[in-house]
This record gives sequence, structure tokens and C-alpha cells, in this order.
Amino acid sequence: MDFHKELTEQLKMAMKAKDQTSLKTIRDLKSRIQTREIEKGEPLTEAEFVKLVQTAAKQRKEAIVLYEKGDRPELVAVEQAELEILEKYLPQMMGDSEMTALVKQVLEDTGASSMNDMGKIMGPLMKAAAGKADGKRLQEIVRGMLS
Repeated sequence: MDFHKELTEQLKMAMKAKDQTSLKTIRDLKSRIQTREIEKGEPLTEAEFVKLVQTAAKQRKEAIVLYEKGDRPELVAVEQAELEILEKYLPQMMGDSEMTALVKQVLEDTGASSMNDMGKIMGPLMKAAAGKADGKRLQEIVRGMLS
């Protein structure tokens, strides 16, 4: 099932259940998709959809941190609930062992052996991970292996 149909079905279910948090989050996501498709002039691919959801999730995470600093637990709860809804649309993230194996493979493929080769590694590594791994964590693993 493509993401357009899935979002529409989820929106209908949220309306029937009178789930305001889901309703708001899914409408926001559909709006982002529509805006992006208008800018692009064609429908989004699955990868572009995942990237869009990741951006929305990242914004929620940043808001949670700021609201926690501002001692606003009611807003933290709202953002956390929206983040949980968005995470349903993201692919399963890689574990540390999978990321380590991927880094080893890319190191072998690129022939990198020192920290000077960091830029040569990160491009292919991020392409191979394609939204399934945290870039900062991958960078930490690469630094650990190269140093």
C-alpha cells in the first residue's frame, strides 16, 4: 500500500475514533506532502516521503528538548504523542551491530584507513543507510574504527 492511501486510511480511522492528536499529526504530514509535491511538480517517491517524515520527527524531538528546558511538561506530552505517531511511518532503524557491519563493509569498499578519509566514507555510508540509521551514530562508529 502506498503512503498516500495509508495516510488517508489512518486519517479516516482517527476521525472515527475522535483521536485529535493523530488527526492533527496526520493532517500536518499530508499538508507537508502536498506542499512538497507542488514544489517538485510530481508525486513524492517512497524515499522522499521517509525523508519528509524524518524531518517532521526531528522537529518534534527538538521541540521536546526545548519544552523540557522550559519546564513545560504538558507541551512535552503533546510533542511526544505526535512523535510516536510519526515513528509509525518510519522504517525500522538499524541496531549498533548492523551499523558496525555496514561501516566495515564501506571501509573495505572505499579502502579508507585514516581520519583523513572520513569524507570519502560518509557519502557512500549515508547512501547505504538510507534513513535507517542515525548519521551521528554512524559517524561515531567510523571515528572509532579509523582512530
